[in-house]
Amino acid sequence: MKRPEPTTVSSRGSDAVEARYSWRLLRAGPLWLDGGSMFGVVPRAIWSRKAPPDEQGRIELAHNCLLLESDVGTTRILIETGSGNKFDEKMRRQFGLSDRSIIDAVEEAGCACNAIDHVIVSHLHFDHGGGLTRRGKSGGAVPTFSNADVIVQRVEWEDALANRAVMTRTYLRENLDPIREHVRLVDSPPPFPAGYRPARDELPASPLVSREMEVLPGIRVFLVPGHTWGQQAIRFADVRGQSIVFCPDVIPTINHVGSAYNMGYDVEPYVDTISRHWFLEAAVEGNWLLVLDHEPAHPLQRVRRDGKGWYELIPEAM
Repeated sequence: MKRPEPTTVSSRGSDAVEARYSWRLLRAGPLWLDGGSMFGVVPRAIWSRKAPPDEQGRIELAHNCLLLESDVGTTRILIETGSGNKFDEKMRRQFGLSDRSIIDAVEEAGCACNAIDHVIVSHLHFDHGGGLTRRGKSGGAVPTFSNADVIVQRVEWEDALANRAVMTRTYLRENLDPIREHVRLVDSPPPFPAGYRPARDELPASPLVSREMEVLPGIRVFLVPGHTWGQQAIRFADVRGQSIVFCPDVIPTINHVGSAYNMGYDVEPYVDTISRHWFLEAAVEGNWLLVLDHEPAHPLQRVRRDGKGWYELIPEAM
């Protein structure tokens, strides 16, 4: 079987015109996960006031995705794919999934799945990469976006194949094996050198611009480790000149902005805390408009300093 080849990073001259994109928020159905797992060491008495659980102790989440179209040509790019539609009825009940999937969301946006040119996923847990495949006519899983490549960090792809996760069934082979021929691997530099243990409030010495990699014209990705080692954020400029950043599970909802608000699903909670700090600082400095991947109500947020040494989220009109 052909091994996925690494992507090449393009360089752009100083006089190059930066590509910009129109974009649309896609809602690919609900997701309900255990509240205690979503908030880690934060006591239930605190998190339940912000995110009331249901009778099974679950909180409501969303599968938020983005559909981009280039301002030059008709290139269509999908960011994130949600859980997809392959789970059996038992698993659908467990995770509160509906009949809606990324397929419905893309088609409602007036785009056929085979018209998507590129897919970028933050990481490959089932609730982010499950929609990369769908159930084929013969019953096996096949690529959902048959004409698209899938852009993911190399370390994430290798960890997914090896099932390196806190959970036993989140990197599912039915989401991975059918897309092997479509994968483009990225090797973004980490925020801190390998083996280095930063202080709790330490920021990376290297500027973010040196750690971003341009994977498509005007679209850059960078590592945000902690939830997984290969988790990436995606940044691009829209047609209004705004810097849009698709935020992975370092801040999955508006209730996860606090320093200690890590998840029980994180491979390295302390690293996640460190990443959240520098990510929020970069968001302030760059005036990013964040798109939170699991926020059910208001996924579009700006970041401001709260005057108390940390940060707050300010909702942006959708």
